[in-house]
Amino acid sequence: MRTNQLIIALFQRFCWLDEGLQSRLHDRGWPDISRPQSMIMTNIASGIVRPSDIARNLGVSRQAIHSTINQMVRLGVVRLEVDPRDRRHMTVSLTELGARMRRDAQRAMDALTGQLAEKLGQERFDALLEALEADWGDNIERQPDAAGRA
Repeated sequence: MRTNQLIIALFQRFCWLDEGLQSRLHDRGWPDISRPQSMIMTNIASGIVRPSDIARNLGVSRQAIHSTINQMVRLGVVRLEVDPRDRRHMTVSLTELGARMRRDAQRAMDALTGQLAEKLGQERFDALLEALEADWGDNIERQPDAAGRA
Protein backbone atom coordinates (compact mmCIF):
# COMPACT_ATOMS: atom_id res chain seq x y z
CA MET A 1 0.00 0.00 0.00
CA ARG A 2 1.35 3.44 -0.94
CA THR A 3 0.09 5.28 2.15
CA ASN A 4 3.03 7.67 2.42
CA GLN A 5 2.30 8.98 -1.05
CA LEU A 6 -1.35 9.85 -0.38
CA ILE A 7 -0.81 13.07 1.57
CA ILE A 8 1.90 14.23 -0.83
CA ALA A 9 -0.22 13.50 -3.90
CA LEU A 10 -3.29 15.23 -2.45
CA PHE A 11 -1.26 18.29 -1.49
CA GLN A 12 0.50 18.45 -4.87
CA ARG A 13 -2.83 18.30 -6.71
CA PHE A 14 -4.28 20.96 -4.43
CA CYS A 15 -1.27 23.16 -5.23
CA TRP A 16 -1.76 22.45 -8.97
CA LEU A 17 -5.33 23.77 -8.72
CA ASP A 18 -4.43 26.78 -6.57
CA GLU A 19 -1.43 27.75 -8.73
CA GLY A 20 -3.58 27.45 -11.86
CA LEU A 21 -6.21 29.64 -10.25
CA GLN A 22 -3.65 32.22 -9.14
CA SER A 23 -2.03 32.27 -12.58
CA ARG A 24 -5.36 32.83 -14.35
CA LEU A 25 -6.35 35.60 -11.93
CA HIS A 26 -2.94 37.26 -12.38
CA ASP A 27 -3.38 37.09 -16.17
CA ARG A 28 -6.71 38.92 -15.78
CA GLY A 29 -4.98 41.73 -13.89
CA TRP A 30 -5.89 40.79 -10.33
CA PRO A 31 -3.37 41.33 -7.55
CA ASP A 32 -1.67 38.22 -6.28
CA ILE A 33 -3.33 36.77 -3.20
CA SER A 34 -1.94 34.21 -0.82
CA ARG A 35 -3.20 30.65 -0.50
CA PRO A 36 -4.81 31.45 2.90
CA GLN A 37 -6.58 34.45 1.34
CA SER A 38 -7.80 32.24 -1.49
CA MET A 39 -9.14 29.70 1.01
CA ILE A 40 -10.96 32.42 2.95
CA MET A 41 -12.62 33.61 -0.27
CA THR A 42 -13.66 30.03 -1.04
CA ASN A 43 -15.23 29.69 2.41
CA ILE A 44 -17.10 32.99 2.04
CA ALA A 45 -18.40 31.90 -1.38
CA SER A 46 -19.57 28.66 0.26
CA GLY A 47 -21.56 30.61 2.87
CA ILE A 48 -19.11 30.28 5.78
CA VAL A 49 -18.83 33.88 6.96
CA ARG A 50 -17.89 33.91 10.63
CA PRO A 51 -14.12 34.10 11.11
CA SER A 52 -14.28 31.51 13.89
CA ASP A 53 -16.11 29.08 11.58
CA ILE A 54 -13.61 29.72 8.78
CA ALA A 55 -10.74 29.06 11.20
CA ARG A 56 -12.35 25.80 12.33
CA ASN A 57 -13.05 24.76 8.73
CA LEU A 58 -9.42 25.39 7.71
CA GLY A 59 -7.90 24.00 10.91
CA VAL A 60 -6.06 27.19 11.84
CA SER A 61 -6.24 29.61 14.75
CA ARG A 62 -8.76 32.44 14.90
CA GLN A 63 -5.81 34.83 15.27
CA ALA A 64 -4.35 33.60 11.96
CA ILE A 65 -7.72 34.01 10.23
CA HIS A 66 -8.19 37.53 11.61
CA SER A 67 -4.70 38.51 10.49
CA THR A 68 -5.40 37.23 6.98
CA ILE A 69 -8.84 38.85 6.89
CA ASN A 70 -7.30 42.18 7.94
CA GLN A 71 -4.85 41.90 5.02
CA MET A 72 -7.82 41.29 2.71
CA VAL A 73 -9.70 44.28 4.13
CA ARG A 74 -6.66 46.44 3.30
CA LEU A 75 -6.70 45.01 -0.25
CA GLY A 76 -10.37 46.01 -0.50
CA VAL A 77 -11.69 42.52 -1.32
CA VAL A 78 -13.59 41.81 1.92
CA ARG A 79 -15.29 43.71 4.69
CA LEU A 80 -15.59 42.71 8.34
CA GLU A 81 -18.80 43.70 10.11
CA VAL A 82 -20.77 42.94 13.25
CA ASP A 83 -23.17 40.05 12.64
CA PRO A 84 -26.65 41.66 12.59
CA ARG A 85 -28.20 38.41 13.93
CA ASP A 86 -25.75 38.11 16.84
CA ARG A 87 -23.83 41.25 17.74
CA ARG A 88 -21.29 39.20 19.73
CA HIS A 89 -19.86 37.88 16.44
CA MET A 90 -18.33 39.32 13.30
CA THR A 91 -18.98 38.30 9.71
CA VAL A 92 -16.80 38.68 6.66
CA SER A 93 -18.21 39.33 3.20
CA LEU A 94 -16.91 40.16 -0.24
CA THR A 95 -16.84 43.76 -1.36
CA GLU A 96 -17.90 44.56 -4.92
CA LEU A 97 -14.24 44.27 -5.91
CA GLY A 98 -14.01 40.92 -4.11
CA ALA A 99 -17.21 39.71 -5.79
CA ARG A 100 -15.80 40.56 -9.23
CA MET A 101 -12.59 38.75 -8.35
CA ARG A 102 -14.61 35.76 -7.11
CA ARG A 103 -16.55 35.61 -10.41
CA ASP A 104 -13.26 35.54 -12.34
CA ALA A 105 -11.97 32.90 -9.92
CA GLN A 106 -15.06 30.76 -10.55
CA ARG A 107 -14.54 30.99 -14.30
CA ALA A 108 -10.88 30.00 -13.79
CA MET A 109 -11.87 27.02 -11.62
CA ASP A 110 -14.44 25.95 -14.23
CA ALA A 111 -11.69 26.01 -16.86
CA LEU A 112 -9.27 24.10 -14.62
CA THR A 113 -11.95 21.52 -13.84
CA GLY A 114 -12.66 21.09 -17.55
CA GLN A 115 -8.95 20.76 -18.25
CA LEU A 116 -8.60 18.12 -15.55
CA ALA A 117 -11.65 16.17 -16.74
CA GLU A 118 -10.26 16.20 -20.27
CA LYS A 119 -6.81 15.06 -19.10
CA LEU A 120 -8.09 12.25 -16.85
CA GLY A 121 -11.14 11.32 -18.89
CA GLN A 122 -14.66 12.01 -17.62
CA GLU A 123 -15.08 8.59 -15.97
CA ARG A 124 -11.85 8.88 -13.94
CA PHE A 125 -12.63 12.50 -13.09
CA ASP A 126 -16.10 11.55 -11.82
CA ALA A 127 -14.59 8.69 -9.78
CA LEU A 128 -12.02 11.06 -8.28
CA LEU A 129 -14.66 13.59 -7.30
CA GLU A 130 -16.89 10.85 -5.89
CA ALA A 131 -14.01 9.52 -3.75
CA LEU A 132 -13.15 12.98 -2.46
CA GLU A 133 -16.78 13.79 -1.66
CA ALA A 134 -17.45 10.46 0.06
CA ASP A 135 -17.93 10.33 3.81
CA TRP A 136 -14.52 9.30 5.15
CA GLY A 137 -15.90 8.96 8.67
CA ASP A 138 -14.58 10.59 11.78
CA ASN A 139 -10.92 11.45 11.88
CA ILE A 140 -8.74 8.90 13.62
CA GLU A 141 -8.09 9.78 17.23
CA ARG A 142 -4.52 9.85 18.47
CA GLN A 143 -3.64 6.84 20.55
CA PRO A 144 -1.79 7.43 23.82
CA ASP A 145 1.91 6.57 23.80
CA ALA A 146 3.63 4.52 26.51
CA ALA A 147 3.67 7.58 28.82
CA GLY A 148 -0.08 8.06 28.35
CA ARG A 149 0.21 11.17 26.13
CA ALA A 150 -2.14 11.46 23.17
